Amino acid sequence: MTTLNLTQEWDKVFPLSEKVNHCKVTFETQYGLTLAADLYTPKDAKGKMTAIAVSGPFGATKEQSSGLYAMQMAERGFVALAFDPSFTGESSGEPRRTASPDINTEDFMAAVDFLSKQENVDAERIGIIGICGWGGIALNAAAADTRIKATVVSTMYDMTRVSGNGYFDSEDKEESRHAAREALAKQRLADPMAMAGGVVDPLPDEAPQFVKDYYDYYKTERGYHARSGNSNDGWRVIGTQAYANARFLYYINEIRSAVLVMHGEKAHSRYFGEAAYKYMVEGKAEGYNTVGKPNPNPENKQLLIIPGASHCDLYDGGYTELVGKGEPKNLIPWDKLADFFKEDLK
Repeated sequence: MTTLNLTQEWDKVFPLSEKVNHCKVTFETQYGLTLAADLYTPKDAKGKMTAIAVSGPFGATKEQSSGLYAMQMAERGFVALAFDPSFTGESSGEPRRTASPDINTEDFMAAVDFLSKQENVDAERIGIIGICGWGGIALNAAAADTRIKATVVSTMYDMTRVSGNGYFDSEDKEESRHAAREALAKQRLADPMAMAGGVVDPLPDEAPQFVKDYYDYYKTERGYHARSGNSNDGWRVIGTQAYANARFLYYINEIRSAVLVMHGEKAHSRYFGEAAYKYMVEGKAEGYNTVGKPNPNPENKQLLIIPGASHCDLYDGGYTELVGKGEPKNLIPWDKLADFFKEDLK
């Protein structure tokens, strides 16, 4: 296993809770990559416990939203692991900021491997949380790995759908995909290591509201982190090429375990979560060319729309003013998430 040089001091964008213990850990994937993670446990932990693995958003690090989710779950009695995906953050993998549907799905399954081997974890009671682009990856992992007994996807993107079809499926035509493929093919020869850039900076006055929301989280003291691709130079231009040619939610209508899809009422990405939920339950939905059979266990699938919430409000709860100012809106229903896992991971 690759030896990682992990930062030991607390460098998250949120304060450490007095109710939990925290330590840095590493584990290996089946692709031979070593992932860095933060392990949170309740200070009053006793016996074998329920565990949750957390990752996302796509292009973020465990020092941002996923770490906050993990810590909040630990406060509520779970062993929780927030990890940096392969090729990002403190995890191994070269070249940096590269993504792959299969490698990223394996990242979640390797996290389940790690948790299953911990002395204080009940291997039969493990769930996962995927945030933003890692929501779609979490669904793919839940469809592939029956050890995952409960899944929460928060403010999710389907990275394969948006990569191949554009936002709101506006580029869902052969001509657009062909042009994108040609550009990427040329980029591979011209400069395969070129970076695409993270969240746009400086922020144009005419930027859409969701871009302003991304800026407010990733580029200000609210959520900026030096190791976050979204906060800095982003992915490699060709680093997410594999996502555009894949559709990895094909079998989510066969997920028998419990799933909660949580999205903001005002999120630009809401259509991803609603369509994924509909396809997962009914086997068909807008944006999915495939028609499958209805889910064999629809009764344990939930769609939760958070009133008034935008996409980034579900990263950290949101604030009443931009640049992280004003009062916290506290829009993430932490107790609801905890109750969901406690009910379905009995």
